[in-house]
Amino acid sequence: MTDAEVTVLGSTNARPGADNSTSPSSHLGFGIDIGGSGVKGAIVDLRTGEFVGERHRIDTPQPATPEAVSEAVITIVEHFGWTGPVGLTVPGVVRDGIMRTAANIDASWKGTDLVSMFSTKLGGRRVSVLNDADAAGLAELRFGGGADLDTDGTVILLTFGTGIGSALLYNGTLVPNTEFGHLEVGGKEAEHQASAKVRDDKGWSLKKWSSKVSTVLAHYEAIFSPDLFIAGGGISSKGDQWIPMLTNAT
Repeated sequence: MTDAEVTVLGSTNARPGADNSTSPSSHLGFGIDIGGSGVKGAIVDLRTGEFVGERHRIDTPQPATPEAVSEAVITIVEHFGWTGPVGLTVPGVVRDGIMRTAANIDASWKGTDLVSMFSTKLGGRRVSVLNDADAAGLAELRFGGGADLDTDGTVILLTFGTGIGSALLYNGTLVPNTEFGHLEVGGKEAEHQASAKVRDDKGWSLKKWSSKVSTVLAHYEAIFSPDLFIAGGGISSKGDQWIPMLTNAT
């Protein structure tokens, strides 16, 4: 979870719970990112997109059922002593607060009413839930890689992790739940050949992995003609090493 990724969570796709709690300070928000390997939380200054203190991480429980992960969420909230609304991101399609897909997390998440579940688990407070890459895309445009750029046109954010998450934005407006990692490239899902997990599992060098990423990006270019790609995920911290090796056009 990057600083930028969590900043929009307090105000996106909110559905009120039973209480009217507010954040301890009007300029602070609290976000939790649920991933295939870790559940991470942090307090964020909504004016700047910066963490307030360090984030807190817990290994994702295995099996990563909604009940088990909910307990991890409660632990993280209690770790910070946070009493206000909570924003959460999940690795799947979210529509009307319901998780519709669960490709990189336990299958039992599919069909779960996330807003109702997390609001109940957190004592009835307000929660917001959306796709993790969508949150990252919105936040990158506001605080991160796209903040100083002309946002007119098509921007695609890709998060390289357990899978490949995606956010598609046109003229600054999000087209939600795109899941480009599941598009087939050369007869195989993109995330099964170019995710950070695949690189780790196969022990590839950054050079070899970047060639796989280039193939995927070229396919996306042929379909969407983006004006800008933004890379996210943990491996983006090494972007100065592998991004110059990409051979796609954008």
